[in-house]
Amino acid sequence: MILSNFLNILFPESCFCCENNLLDNERCICTSCRLKLPLANYHFDNNQTLNKLLYGRVPLVLGTSLFYFSKTGLVQNLIHNLKYKGFQSIGTELGLWLGTELAKLDAYREIDVIIPVPLHKAKLRKRGYNQVFNFASEIAKALDSPLVDDVLLCVKKTNSQAKKNRLRRVLEVTTKFKVFDFKKLENKHILLVDDVITTGTTVESCYNELKQIPNIKLSLATMAFVN
Repeated sequence: MILSNFLNILFPESCFCCENNLLDNERCICTSCRLKLPLANYHFDNNQTLNKLLYGRVPLVLGTSLFYFSKTGLVQNLIHNLKYKGFQSIGTELGLWLGTELAKLDAYREIDVIIPVPLHKAKLRKRGYNQVFNFASEIAKALDSPLVDDVLLCVKKTNSQAKKNRLRRVLEVTTKFKVFDFKKLENKHILLVDDVITTGTTVESCYNELKQIPNIKLSLATMAFVN
């Protein structure tokens, strides 16, 4: 503890939102930024925003996002640091945050299995990690449900969606995922977990494969929603 405090004085950790130094009792995000983050929290008021977004494409049982996302703002800073700067602790922290809240709700306690949206092996090799994995892992722990990351795999490499407008994303829906073990998910209520949802094309592509599995139900949880 003494060594940790000493190192923190010499090399203080910074908030991933505002870059100000964190206090000893703060993790990843300073208290000031936590209070400013634009919470969506659809799970608390049974909000149907994600269900409506995916209506006619993906029949969701439950759908929630932790934050609202904008191209300039605190959430954008968080996601950027997680995806492109290698700060995987952000995924862990956000998973702890959302997982703790979902564990309080009976509807989410009925989830059978957690699946993080997979990356193509080439992108995984280049980045070195799946930015959703830690987020999904902490949710799985909170809900006491297994995390399964070896059944739904990404088999088609796609270009980054970040600079594409909504229309292009919708038009470019292709099957880039494949299920390799149907029996492992039969009769399960699956919680699919992703970072940011915009048009829902990635979720739709995942569902197009998952729906081949007998008697599944699908729910969705994301870090943020672009409204």
